[in-house]
Amino acid sequence: MSSHNDKYETLVKIAKKRGIFWPAFEIYGGVAGFYEYGPVGVLIKRHIINEWLRQVVYSRDGLVVEVDTPIITPRIVLKASGHEDNFTDPVTECLKCGRTFRADHLIEEKLGINAEGLPLDKMAEIIRKHNIRCPVCGGELSPPKPALLLFKTEIGPYKGSPAYLRPETAQGMFVSFKNVFNAMRNRLPLGIAQVGRVGRNEISPRQGLIRLREFTIIEIEFFFDPEKQDEEVKKYITREILEEKMNVITAEMKQNDIKEPKQYTAKELIEEEIVKTPWMAYWMAVGNQFLRSLGIPPDKIRFDEKLPEERAHYSEQTFDQEVFTEKYGWVEVAGYSYRTTYDLSRHIEFSGADLTAFRRYEKPREKEVFKIKPNPAEIRRRYAEKFAEIMKRLAKIPQEELADKIIKQGYIDLDGIRLDKECFFIKREIVKIHGEKFIPHVVEPSFGLERIFYVVLENSLKITPERTFLALPPRIAPYYVAVFPLVSGSKEEYQRIKHIAWNIYRGLIAAGIPAYYDEEGSIGRRYARADEIGVPYAITVDYETIKDNTVTIRDRDTKQQERISIRDIYDYITSKTGLKNLWLELLDKELNKV
Repeated sequence: MSSHNDKYETLVKIAKKRGIFWPAFEIYGGVAGFYEYGPVGVLIKRHIINEWLRQVVYSRDGLVVEVDTPIITPRIVLKASGHEDNFTDPVTECLKCGRTFRADHLIEEKLGINAEGLPLDKMAEIIRKHNIRCPVCGGELSPPKPALLLFKTEIGPYKGSPAYLRPETAQGMFVSFKNVFNAMRNRLPLGIAQVGRVGRNEISPRQGLIRLREFTIIEIEFFFDPEKQDEEVKKYITREILEEKMNVITAEMKQNDIKEPKQYTAKELIEEEIVKTPWMAYWMAVGNQFLRSLGIPPDKIRFDEKLPEERAHYSEQTFDQEVFTEKYGWVEVAGYSYRTTYDLSRHIEFSGADLTAFRRYEKPREKEVFKIKPNPAEIRRRYAEKFAEIMKRLAKIPQEELADKIIKQGYIDLDGIRLDKECFFIKREIVKIHGEKFIPHVVEPSFGLERIFYVVLENSLKITPERTFLALPPRIAPYYVAVFPLVSGSKEEYQRIKHIAWNIYRGLIAAGIPAYYDEEGSIGRRYARADEIGVPYAITVDYETIKDNTVTIRDRDTKQQERISIRDIYDYITSKTGLKNLWLELLDKELNKV
């Protein structure tokens, strides 16, 4: 067994043993693509979410707000978004055992080539030419065909309205855009963030936490005015973001068969016009900082620009943010898409709702307009028998469309009925225009929580001859500190030690510090249990504590211990985890703003 498999097996074993994660529905044999999170895993996930909210959402100078929208989505919403027609994967079926597989994944596994986005007939040709067979029984595979990844359901009992389980949280944010926009006093740029569960009926999920049928997305839909993007991004971008270094493989590099990424700063991505909007570089830099804060080394993070055939139907430009893992190689953990006006335009078309914003001019502009009204007498004279029908049809045509046709071409044709200028009263006016409606453009940074969860665990797992532990960054560890009473002295002294330890634990919890208490087994075993779930600090209350109110505090990574006063515990933990200095970090960012 290879070393990376050894490490993966160790991680899976610890995960189940210590309550981090395990396959769902295990007592019934399990169901592919579903996992459960134990008491420790829930805390790690929640702390990752909290860090994302703190760093990516609420530290953006008020740029981003958070919403929560329904999981069940009416069919019309996903019809409008294009998901019902485009949210498919290529599926091939074994003609012998009946199992189904992702055709592009089988090609990649067998030949080591990227088959994502290839036409179905091209995949069929590759499968046939290279004799790719069923990986389970060796049977012949059918020609690939598209498979819809949406989970179907109904709203209401019996024959309810057709609906789907949402495959992303994005559409809820697009549909609610106008309400959020109005609530935030019609300001742009505006980011709408959401943390939520989604479902994708994956064909053959076989990669643990990497490919699931139900998972959590943490994402932002960032709305902005494309005519003001250059000046507005300067208001919010900091020197720290501009100088953030990222490993990038551009589409041009891929087309030239250059496989090694090149390092760019966000500033260079903007100035060299590698990104189609400066907001793309902004959010890529923010996402890079976020992953680094989770302990992922910079050389294990890269951005891969997708080729046109690889992009989703809504995207003008997409960069996948990938992390290198020992088990699965490069894994996509986030995607950054320039969705332009696609989603809002489609929802305007399908719903008739006004999802536009208003762009106010610095100075009013004069505009020539024509007000046109039908001339009933002339129309009746020409088309007496069709007069009523013509007037009804004219009433449904917008003024701007009517004026455009009459002025530009001199007439309007209503299915063979030709009405020229004499059939209308035309009045020319010069009016002052104070602004115009427009559809905001959108950049979407979208993160897969479970994939981030996995890559963080794999990266933090340390295996040495002496011990195995998770070197999690303190703020995403399930507990920041463990409290251990040490068996020492007489029974009466031990009771006093336990009493002090218990009250230290309760005090930490009351102060908002994630902590846990453990008095079972030897101190060595308690340290080992804490290490395996990534607890960065352990406090031991012992006989000396009774005499001088001090405790021993142990560092998980170095195993070094030091003696501190009970009164200094809170300051020590908050300082070590960075909580104490968060406001100073934010102040520094403000002072460094360009």
